[in-house]
Amino acid sequence: MSADAPTVGVVSQVVVPSPVLHTPGAVAGAPDTPDAAVAWHYGDPFGEQKAAAERVAVVDRSHRSIAKITGAERLSWLHTITSQHIAALPDAHSAETLDLDLNGRVLNHFVLTDLDGTLWLDTEADRGADLLAFLQKMVFWADAKPVEAPDHAVLSLLGPRVDTLLAALGIDRLPETYAAVALPAGGFLRRMPGADSFDLVVPRTELSNWWTTLTAAGAEPAGMWAYEALRVAALRPRIGIDTDERTIPHEARWIGGIDEHGAVHLDKGCYRGQETVARVHNLGKPPRNLVLLHLDGSADERPATGDDVTAGGRTVGRLGTVIDHYELGPIALALVKRSVPAGTELVAGTMAAAIDPDSIPAEDTVQAGRAAVNRLRGR
Repeated sequence: MSADAPTVGVVSQVVVPSPVLHTPGAVAGAPDTPDAAVAWHYGDPFGEQKAAAERVAVVDRSHRSIAKITGAERLSWLHTITSQHIAALPDAHSAETLDLDLNGRVLNHFVLTDLDGTLWLDTEADRGADLLAFLQKMVFWADAKPVEAPDHAVLSLLGPRVDTLLAALGIDRLPETYAAVALPAGGFLRRMPGADSFDLVVPRTELSNWWTTLTAAGAEPAGMWAYEALRVAALRPRIGIDTDERTIPHEARWIGGIDEHGAVHLDKGCYRGQETVARVHNLGKPPRNLVLLHLDGSADERPATGDDVTAGGRTVGRLGTVIDHYELGPIALALVKRSVPAGTELVAGTMAAAIDPDSIPAEDTVQAGRAAVNRLRGR
C-alpha cells in the first residue's frame, strides 16, 4: 500500500487520513486490521525495531481513541467503577485501569493521566465509543463530565536515548514511570512501564509538526510493527487481540496496583467484577496464562490472531498477536491453559510452537485465603 493511500482514523468514528502516513517510505497497516490507520513500517521493519530497542524511535499511534473527564469528582467517581485505586491520584500522574463485567471479565483496558484538572483517557480505537458511552451512563449525580477528545492524538517514543530529545520536547527532565509533564506547546509527556517507553498526548493539529520536530532531533521513524514486536516480547497484552470475551485480569497479567505496574489494585473497595478478582487472588488460580510462544519460522502459512493453540490435537489455548521480532524471530502471545507445562509440543494454527519457559508465571506462593483454609483443615 502506498504512503498516501486512503486510511482510516477514529475521530467520532469519522474516516480521516493520518497526516504522518505521508512520511516518505511509510507503509500503512493492512486493511481491516486495528492498525490500518497508521504506518506499519517505513521500509526497514527490523532496523526500526533495533532503533526502538537500542537508540530512540518515534511511533505514530494517533489511531488511539482519546476522551477526557472534567469536574471536581472525576477521580473519586471513576475510582468507584473501575479496577484501579485512583481516588487520590496526584496531579501529573498516570495509571492503567480496567472496566470489568459482573463476572470479572475484561471489557475495556485504558490508560489515564490527570493533569491540571482534566483526566485524559486513551484506549483502542474500536473500544473508545463503547467505553465513553458506559462512562457517560454511569455519571448519575457526580461532578464528572466525560467527553470525547478527538482533537488530541498519541505519539510514542521508545528507546534508551529518549533523553537526547529534551530540547526538542521543551522540557528539562523526563518523568518517572506513570508520571507526566506538561509540554510548553500543549499536551503532555508521560512515562509508561517497561524499558524506556513514553507517550506524547498532543493536539492533533500539531501531529505532523511534532513528527517533524522529533525526527529532526534524532528520533528514528518506526511503525507499529516495531511497537508491537517489543510489546509482545515484553509480555504486555493488547485488549481485544491478546484477550477474548472470557479473559479475566489474572490471565492477562493486569493484577497489581500502580506501583506494581498493573491495572487492578487489590486493596480498594467494591467495583463491578471485584468479587471474581478477589476470589481468584485469594483462593484460586486463573484458568489460563498469557505466555510467549516461539513459532516455527520455516512454515509456509502463518497463524492468525484467534487461532487455536493445540497439544496432541486438543485445544489448549488461543493465539493473540503474531509478529516477527528482529532478534527472536516469529513470536506470539497466547492464552494457554495453566496446566500446560513448558516443553509441551504445541501447534498454533498449523505452525509448530513452543512456550518460552521464562514467560510462565511462578506459582510457588500460597494465597492468603488458601493458606487460611489450609490452617482450618489442619494442613
